[in-house]
Amino acid sequence: MEQTIHGTFLALDTSTAAMAAAIIRNGEVLTQIESLAERNHSVHVITHLKDMLKETCMQSDHLDAIVVGNGPGSYTGMRIAVTAAKTLAWTWEKPLIGISSLEAIAYGALHAGLDIAYGEELPEQSGEHWLLPIMDARRGQVYSAGFGMGNVAGWHRWLNDGVRMMREWTDEITTAAEAYSKSGPLTIWLTGDLSLHEESAALLQERCGGAGVKVRLLPHVLQGSALAYLGAQRFASGARENVHGFTPNYTQLTEAEVKWNAREAEEAKS
Repeated sequence: MEQTIHGTFLALDTSTAAMAAAIIRNGEVLTQIESLAERNHSVHVITHLKDMLKETCMQSDHLDAIVVGNGPGSYTGMRIAVTAAKTLAWTWEKPLIGISSLEAIAYGALHAGLDIAYGEELPEQSGEHWLLPIMDARRGQVYSAGFGMGNVAGWHRWLNDGVRMMREWTDEITTAAEAYSKSGPLTIWLTGDLSLHEESAALLQERCGGAGVKVRLLPHVLQGSALAYLGAQRFASGARENVHGFTPNYTQLTEAEVKWNAREAEEAKS
């Protein structure tokens, strides 16, 4: 069972092409936006946040914490949200809470797919649900992770954020699902940006279906409300980030860093 949410939270994420932001109070979504800016978030992020605060008649004193999506995702995009959140947290003297952008996608997708509110219990006898959020990472790769929720166990993570080859990863998920299905009903939700990985998604659906495991394909965009709700849960558990030392989850080296390391290795050989 999920905990009751208390407090007021401002959340933002710019790890994808859409800036997601929200303000929630005691679990109620007061406002949220999803703004497509073609990754030019730096121009709009502060303006959007000011508009949201004005719309809800909020001031910094009303907020209990700042929640930020820390990736993985767009290298530049992640830095924009994290920098903005750190600046606000330091200036307003508010706690900073970091949440995986993949987790926010998964959490929002489950509730959207089942049409239940955040904090609401799953339908009876629905079994275990595995959430597999993905973001394209180019060259057949995806940023991915694994989360679960069932009637007995609450929301939990079972696979860390990472960069994986989509085709190989779906093979691993199929094997794990076949093994788990022997202990009870299982539904897998593959969610996020599925547009570039439809073939692998269809293959996962076909192979798991043969083992009696339902695979639902649910394209889903990260929502600020899901991010805020997860941040509020972490805040209640006592989690806090070091405002000055907090950094995005880059997951993999940038192309420039890869080239630099390769050049360093070549020079070391000579």
